[in-house]
Amino acid sequence: MTLTILFAAGPARWPTYEPHLAAALAEAGIAARLVTEAAPEEVDYIVYAPGGTVQDFTPYTRCKAVLNLWAGVERIVGNPTLTQPLCRMVDPALTAGMVEWVTGHVLRHHLGMDRHIVNPDHVWAPEPPPLAAERPVAMLGLGELGRACAAMLVALGFPVRGWSRSPRVVDGIACHHGDAGLQAALTGAEIVVTLLPATPDTENLLDARRLGWLAPGAAIINPGRGTLIDDAALLAALDAGRIGHATLDVFRVEPLPADHPYWAHPRVTVTPHVAAETRPASASRMVAENIRRGEAGEPFLHRVDRDRGY
Repeated sequence: MTLTILFAAGPARWPTYEPHLAAALAEAGIAARLVTEAAPEEVDYIVYAPGGTVQDFTPYTRCKAVLNLWAGVERIVGNPTLTQPLCRMVDPALTAGMVEWVTGHVLRHHLGMDRHIVNPDHVWAPEPPPLAAERPVAMLGLGELGRACAAMLVALGFPVRGWSRSPRVVDGIACHHGDAGLQAALTGAEIVVTLLPATPDTENLLDARRLGWLAPGAAIINPGRGTLIDDAALLAALDAGRIGHATLDVFRVEPLPADHPYWAHPRVTVTPHVAAETRPASASRMVAENIRRGEAGEPFLHRVDRDRGY
């Protein structure tokens, strides 16, 4: 049987993904017709990305799953027409990229690299940083990405406190959950990394009150979602010196508007949503594996829980 797989992730991505998807499906032994257009009643699987070509999933009565190319699903999970199983992307290459980005920026703040990289007055100030063991890090989010980043930081010697909305047990990490656990994770933290999904429960998680729990001069590193931080509260804390620096990769509006105060703030680093990117070759193998599972009657990998939103 030849499956019909609709690539609905946008025409700009099609030339890049088509050869990788074809190769991954062939490697998995799946006979498939990869298309960008098809009669809805003929489609077996939809490969999707936000802003793609399908917004109404109602006509796709034969579709067995919608396979998202992004780790985040907040822009699709609430679609009332989507009744098919929805799977988010967990790509080993995406995880590796996130670990590298987070580790680099944690070390940048830990070592105080900025003052040496930009030193126009040639100030000679031999002030060595503390050891990693003396720099507590809070990791907000203990999903696939959060656990991988936390493990790398632990391997470097940082004491990592993890927080998630539901209980987790992760080797080498002091795990907390719930409202009380959030205060325990944040209190006295000198670096905070946010790797949570965007849901109603996580919006403005880092507000003025919770930012006040951090160590004076703490650094915020956000490669998760722009809605996790109360922007006004963060700017006020930066202006007051309570937060030493914020490195932000994600924003409520992207691209970040040219007049946004983050661009000009001396204690903010803006990166253009580059912390982690789906790689077509490895992502295609994940898509092919979920299609293989669907055809074999096995559970899909990384199926989204609609009630939790991820």
